[in-house]
Amino acid sequence: MDKNLTALNPALVWKHFAEICNIPHPSHSEDKIRQYLVDFAVAHNIEHSVDEAGNVYMTKPATAGMEDRKGIVLQAHMDMVPQKNNDKEFDFINDPIEAYIDGEWVTANGTTLGADNGIGVAAILAIFEDDSVAHGPIEGLITATEETGMDGAFGLKGGLLKGDILLNLDSETEGELYVGCAGGTDVNAEKVCAWEAAPADGYQALEIAVKGCKGGHSGIQIICQRANANKLLARVLRKIGEWKLASIDGGGLRNAIPREATAVVMVEQSKVAEALKVVAEFEQAVVAEFAGIEDSISVKAAEVAAPAQVMCAEDAWKLVCALVGCPDGVDKMSMAMEGLVQTSNNMARVVSDGEKVKMQTLVRSSVRSEKEALADSIKAVLEMAGFEVVLSGSYDGWNPNMQSPILKAMLESYEALYGKCPAVTAIHAGLECGIIGSNYPGLDMISFGPTICYPHSPDEKVEIASVAKFYDFLLHTLKNAPKK
Repeated sequence: MDKNLTALNPALVWKHFAEICNIPHPSHSEDKIRQYLVDFAVAHNIEHSVDEAGNVYMTKPATAGMEDRKGIVLQAHMDMVPQKNNDKEFDFINDPIEAYIDGEWVTANGTTLGADNGIGVAAILAIFEDDSVAHGPIEGLITATEETGMDGAFGLKGGLLKGDILLNLDSETEGELYVGCAGGTDVNAEKVCAWEAAPADGYQALEIAVKGCKGGHSGIQIICQRANANKLLARVLRKIGEWKLASIDGGGLRNAIPREATAVVMVEQSKVAEALKVVAEFEQAVVAEFAGIEDSISVKAAEVAAPAQVMCAEDAWKLVCALVGCPDGVDKMSMAMEGLVQTSNNMARVVSDGEKVKMQTLVRSSVRSEKEALADSIKAVLEMAGFEVVLSGSYDGWNPNMQSPILKAMLESYEALYGKCPAVTAIHAGLECGIIGSNYPGLDMISFGPTICYPHSPDEKVEIASVAKFYDFLLHTLKNAPKK
């Protein structure tokens, strides 16, 4: 396993990315990475500050002869999604990411890699460190807690940024320029359930487990129509039909398609054989249903020790019905841009704690009215099941500006470097551009980056060659930035 990332090119980018991997930085535990950024600025005599939202800001004057160029803000986020395989022992708060070279890619050993958005951060630091890079006035904005709600972008106050252009370094397909993104709304639901003692005799406890789903980013990968483990679990529970629910735990982060979900149920001993048969038949059915999309779905039932309590039958059945009825996946495709998802929902999380059940979904749309309508539809379904539902964290998308001066300059730069035009598109994900642009309405914005596959999952990997192309393109863009 080759872990020597510093041998890769561009050397400065990979040096900083390797250092970032060694610093634990999951969302909401960003003090160490923030200190690393501050220490970097101090060591290189870079003017910097940390705002109330935890964002790190840096600024550097233009190089000689470039003073007449428009100011550019280089922007990325400092946190990463903490996801690991079930069999991986790992503490995201304390352990460094075990990044290694795997052929033409860099990936991690059993966890997310954090190339989203560590490569973007590393590129910013490389540019600020390298005095040979030609550029106009530049600023670095490294935002906090992007992955769980874009807290840093929401907390960014007007008046800090001075530049005319914002380059967001958080896209994940090299050769594509993003000029628009989806907005989002969190749907948070909670219900206090009635519980009773588990039956002492005549029942067997079974753990029903859905595993092996690919998961992935709930915006970027939603178009792949991957299986949602929460939805599969609810479907198989309805097929089993008669049970007493002791616990349920499915999914994880709001912006990750659920890969695993489990429930513990009690089944009458005389009906255990039939329940096991239903589960086995359901597994066969979903393997066929997702053929060509998923390659390792597993739906199993196993006998486990009896629980102390179970949920009352009415609450349990309403919960499962709510999960089955909740919209999930692609809701509508864009008519304006071929192949672009316009509106979707990710049924992200369901968990019981012996008192309450909590559910969370993330609605995305580039059309505000559709976003609001789908969120209200989900709210209605969950309210019928007795949940208290709160909509939160709503933010609008970013509307494309096809007449953008920086878009024109970057199209020319890419063609000069690589002899072809990059694709110009929008993304069905929540880039910070939409939020930052609401506070800085005059900013001319583009988002781009290297090729990162399977972000937000333990399969995350970044293509080595694409990092070099992305960085060269970034340097060429700075050198050929529009004049004021």
